[in-house]
Amino acid sequence: MSPLPPRHADLSHLTADQVRLAIRQDGYARHTAGLAAGKLQCNLAILPAQDALDFLRFCQRNPKPCPVVGISDTGNPFMPTLGHDIDIRTDVPRYRVFRNGQFTDEITDIKALWRDDLVTVALGCSFTFENALIANGIPVRHIESDQTVPMFKSNIALTPAGRFAGEMVVTMRPVAAGRVQDAYQISRAFPQAHGAPIGHGDPAQFGIADLMKPDWGDPVEVQDGEIPVYWACGVTPQNVLLAANLPLCITHAPGHMLIADVAEDAETTILKT
Repeated sequence: MSPLPPRHADLSHLTADQVRLAIRQDGYARHTAGLAAGKLQCNLAILPAQDALDFLRFCQRNPKPCPVVGISDTGNPFMPTLGHDIDIRTDVPRYRVFRNGQFTDEITDIKALWRDDLVTVALGCSFTFENALIANGIPVRHIESDQTVPMFKSNIALTPAGRFAGEMVVTMRPVAAGRVQDAYQISRAFPQAHGAPIGHGDPAQFGIADLMKPDWGDPVEVQDGEIPVYWACGVTPQNVLLAANLPLCITHAPGHMLIADVAEDAETTILKT
């Protein structure tokens, strides 16, 4: 009888390389929020080299949702600048495959799809500042509930580059009204993880109709005394890549990140009271 796959709680005490090994060997395929605290978590965009330069221009013009933290060599599935023995083909819990502008599959490794012309672009993820919020007494409800952060399509237009264009995707976290400005200050220290929020309050200002109906992830209730706060999201490139109608591109599944060995780009600082 095969052993059961590990649960999120089973991985919570592991280092980044140990989590990646569990993903690679044991088929862990759940979200990575709260794992390997203090390490950079990365969104992924894997695309043909002929399109990579325009995509990187797009990221440079839109750094808030697309903060580039690593780029592979063409055809090389390893990313030594982000960590020891990272194999981009196996070390992410779930991948999404898009062909000719259509979502075609969600799988747990991409060895069979790997090609010599593929380039991996790693982008910072908002998961990396959540530890700082928690350290400063700001709860992160989707982590407490063992869920995936809610993500929404917004009406915020992005600066195009070549065939890449679209609107920003945002994440939402409820924050106590008296701590909203603290949340801005804390997350601003993490520019490689989307930095400060893009706004807070009424979701309609960002084109969001219903906070309990996210486009990706799980719904999170905004309770009495709380205000919804919105951050730019690394799922943005997935929509952009989809609209670009590439013959092949591969991304992480929302909430299922690559965990790097490198530390977050700012130390967790406890606010003075």
